[in-house]
Amino acid sequence: MSAHVDDLPHCVAMTLAQLLLDLQSIDTSADQLTHRREHSALRAEFTAATERAKEWERRRTMLRARIDELGAVIEGAETKGAELSAHRLRLQQQLKTVIAPREAEALMHEIATVESQRDELDTEELAALEEQASVDDQLAAHLAEQDGVTTAVRLADTAFAEEVADIEAELAALAQRRDDVRAEIDDVHLATYDRKRAAFGVAVASLVGKQCQGCHLELSAAEIDTVKDEAAETGVADCPDCGRLLIV
Repeated sequence: MSAHVDDLPHCVAMTLAQLLLDLQSIDTSADQLTHRREHSALRAEFTAATERAKEWERRRTMLRARIDELGAVIEGAETKGAELSAHRLRLQQQLKTVIAPREAEALMHEIATVESQRDELDTEELAALEEQASVDDQLAAHLAEQDGVTTAVRLADTAFAEEVADIEAELAALAQRRDDVRAEIDDVHLATYDRKRAAFGVAVASLVGKQCQGCHLELSAAEIDTVKDEAAETGVADCPDCGRLLIV
């Protein structure tokens, strides 16, 4: 009976120390999973695929807009050309009826001006037609890429969603384990753990030899004696260098 009583504080101390280590391990795993989710390579691939799709859509819109612009230029040139042709015809008919040389000369000059305008218009319309044909070809080639672009987005989305689902499942399991472990720790040590975790991220570290595994600094002989005295009942002390909970 006496031996059992003597062993009881040691068992309690080991339990608290192990609980704190388990809690820190769970929280560290959760932090790593959260970081993995937020910085996933699959997330980056999905983002890149989405950006390529947006760029594809922007180019499609640009090509279609240019085709419409050129169509308006061509239509305007045809309308204006018809007006100039009609005007030239009227001038040519009028020229047949005049007798005065000066009046005939003025009409001939005006006809030449109209023909020059019509030539410029024809050149502009031809350039627009050639560019429109080129842009039509570009649009056709661009549209042929649509299936590949949308498939890349879908596959990247599916892969990333599956990864996130797996991570969320692991986080849910860790959250349940975390609640179970926290329920076994007394309020005082739990409050201390939460405060140090908020300050350091990693709240609990083991003492291995003379070194704190939290700050990786070696404790002096006097410091080791101090933390061992502090941890005599609970197995837990404060690291004199970094302030983390030190499992001794």
